[in-house]
Order: sequence, then C-alpha cells, then structure tokens
Amino acid sequence: MALDTQLLDILACPDDKGPLLYFEDESSLYNPRLKRRYRIEDDIPVMLVDEAESVTDAEHERLVAKAATDDVTPTFEA
Repeated sequence: MALDTQLLDILACPDDKGPLLYFEDESSLYNPRLKRRYRIEDDIPVMLVDEAESVTDAEHERLVAKAATDDVTPTFEA
C-alpha cells in the first residue's frame, strides 16, 4: 500500500528538514543529501535518525538513477 499523498507532502528528513525521495516498491524514503534511507514498516515511516540506514556511494548512485528513471520527485519543494 502506498503512503498517503497528504502525508508525503509534509514528510521531511528529521535531521536536515529537507525533502525525501519515496520509493514505494522498496518501502523506503531516501535523503540524497545525507545518503540516508528511512524504512517504512506496515505503512508507517520510521523517521528516527538513529534507525536510519546510511548507504554506500554505489547505493546512492543507484537510488538517484532510479529516482530519475522512475520519475520519483521530492516529497516537497525546498
């Protein structure tokens, strides 16, 4: 199940307060500025910095390319 669009419109990274990329098929939200991924469990985003996953440079490049290919836009305009 996809996250509600109204929720996506207000979701921001809890660390830098910037927009995120939502990958529905991977159940995650991604902050490309900090290379940090937040998981989504049972349709609830886990927006805790301590629980976020730092990604490698290779994974960052994959996610950025996937966002461009799949037309994934930021949760809001900064």
